[in-house]
Amino acid sequence: MTAQVDPHGPKLTATASNPVPEGARVGYFTTSDKVRLRYALWPKGKGAPKGTICLVQGRTEYIEKYFETVEDFRRRGFAVATFDWRGQGGSDRLIGEPGLGYVDHFDDYWTDLRCFHADILLPDCPLPFYLVGHSMGGLASLYATTRDRMMFDRVFLSAPMISLYNMEHSLPRWALFAEAASFVGMGRLPMARRGDRRPDEAMYPDNPLTSDMLRYRRMVETIRADDSLYLGSPTFRWLASAMRAMVNAGRDSFPASVKIPLLMLAAGHDRIVSTPAIEQMGLRLRNGRHMVIPGGRHELFMETDAIRGQVLAAFDAFITEQSG
Repeated sequence: MTAQVDPHGPKLTATASNPVPEGARVGYFTTSDKVRLRYALWPKGKGAPKGTICLVQGRTEYIEKYFETVEDFRRRGFAVATFDWRGQGGSDRLIGEPGLGYVDHFDDYWTDLRCFHADILLPDCPLPFYLVGHSMGGLASLYATTRDRMMFDRVFLSAPMISLYNMEHSLPRWALFAEAASFVGMGRLPMARRGDRRPDEAMYPDNPLTSDMLRYRRMVETIRADDSLYLGSPTFRWLASAMRAMVNAGRDSFPASVKIPLLMLAAGHDRIVSTPAIEQMGLRLRNGRHMVIPGGRHELFMETDAIRGQVLAAFDAFITEQSG
């Protein structure tokens, strides 16, 4: 594959509370199935060079949301490479209603990651490569570990979407329902949920994402500054694809197929994905393990300083194991 890059095309949205880290290179690349994705690269900070973090996001997310985390990794001596998945952020939206989450097949996210690795990481970023994934990006990362053990040296996951909160037993039935709805022509229609409303400050007290008010407000301000980054409800097709991927990842045979050293962090107070499902998989992994961050809500990288400190300490120890 040959990268198709337009370095002058896309921009990164900055706000007073969320400035763009210095040294950003922003561009587009085109996947093997002709979807244009926005990406950004940053060189390492002042630390000794340690390689590159490939950072992949959860559903509805976008590069700007991780500026603070990008700086955390750069201060540790890592370059950072990240992109917006198809259908969200500054990448191509896939259906006529850009505010709805859509994907044809969950494997399409593997196409995004594989093409990013081949077209951007390999030619432009220093080795070794470490994959860091959150939520939906965590599930896509898990599948990547079963398919190519040479792409990344280690994989670090934040609240991976192995199952949904309080749906551990009902998920197969919901997957069948979403697949049936897609089959009869409802695939591009939204399955609206109260939690998919556009975020604002009034939603903070009961929000399931973070207990840090300033970081929550920063998310709200970024969407206000660039409405094109907003993504709302998932479609039935997205749910069918994602739920089937979760059901398959929950099979007893799946943990043995993980081929890359892996650490999964679960949030103790997660109301988005299932912490028990992460724990159960972690206990069955042959090439990885898990830990639970007490008190954390779903978005561990957006949490309070105390919780983020635990997350970053776990990251440091996991990566140091390899170099030490």
